[in-house]
Amino acid sequence: MEHPIQGLMSTAMQSIKEMVDVNTIIGDAITAPDGTIIIPVSKVSFGFASGGSDFATQKETEGTLFGGGSGAGISISPIAFLVVNNGQVKLLQISGASTSTDRLIALVPDLIDKVRDMFKKQPEEVL
Repeated sequence: MEHPIQGLMSTAMQSIKEMVDVNTIIGDAITAPDGTIIIPVSKVSFGFASGGSDFATQKETEGTLFGGGSGAGISISPIAFLVVNNGQVKLLQISGASTSTDRLIALVPDLIDKVRDMFKKQPEEVL
């Protein structure tokens, strides 16, 4: 026989599963009139708690009584947009970078683009 706490936990976990899927984190693509594709990116945090207790009854033949509960909370925060335009992909962060590492990582795509553009340029002929 399944203990009542297992039912509480199963119900709460199923509710979380229904609320959070891959489309919550990477949203549906939006196409602008000029052909630019914008894809929202979100941060999802969630917590879960469950607890209960068995209580003895006055008569041993009745078994035990159970009292319990469970709960969950979810936070969804948009953090960035992926923008695809003219074959180039850029990440546009919504909030400012909080640490120097975050700022450095945000600069990497621009640095790669600049280095690639330097190698694409034809060398000038020497006169």
